[in-house]
Amino acid sequence: MKVVCIGSGNVATHLARGLKSAGHEIIQVWSRLPEHAEILAEELNAQAVTDLAELDVTAELYVIAVKDDAIPSVSASLKDIQGMVVHTSGATPMQVLEQNSHHGVFYPLQTFSKSRAIDFSRVPVCLEANSVETLTKLKKIAKELGSPVYEVDSERRKLLHLSAVFVCNFVNHLYTLGNELLEQHELDFDMLKPLIMETAEKVQVALPVNVQTGPAVRHDETTIFNHLELLGRNPQLREIYQTLSKSIKKTHQ
Repeated sequence: MKVVCIGSGNVATHLARGLKSAGHEIIQVWSRLPEHAEILAEELNAQAVTDLAELDVTAELYVIAVKDDAIPSVSASLKDIQGMVVHTSGATPMQVLEQNSHHGVFYPLQTFSKSRAIDFSRVPVCLEANSVETLTKLKKIAKELGSPVYEVDSERRKLLHLSAVFVCNFVNHLYTLGNELLEQHELDFDMLKPLIMETAEKVQVALPVNVQTGPAVRHDETTIFNHLELLGRNPQLREIYQTLSKSIKKTHQ
């Protein structure tokens, strides 16, 4: 299948690599930044383009992997496209693509970084399409990647994406805050990594609510008070600590 990759960021890069490995031909890579388009296109043996009007109209699949706010304008710029057009966003409705006859959503539920290899057999792909024919084709592509496949409509996908922000983006930010606290006192973040791994492994086999630990779930007010004292000069961290502790207490009343 001939594929046009519209985007050159983390998701676009990994998905284009995966599609190429699965036997598809990436014929063009678009990015508004010429150097970004050229880097990914060279890796994929594709043509780099920076003008959407220059996209090949004979491709069978157009993958829009750009920031959410740009998806509607990119979709509106696709003229005379007969192939399937999909976006990869978790938070954007499929309907933004409705001007294209064959359209859908191909949402890989994972955190992507260009510098880290991705095993697509461990990446759930959430699909939605405007026809049974298009959905069938997208399922085939996802299975060629080796990914688990789920049919998820736009409303449920938004909730899935929201949950992903809680368990990934917010948690990673908490790692950042924890690391900053340690650095202030010349302590090594590596000491927390076994704890992070054990916490992540627990939820592979149990519901998160059943493996909650820490002073808030124990209602250990003395420890909580002492922690807040340590955060006395950082009102932002105090607020975060208090908000999360209050939520844990309420959950485990």
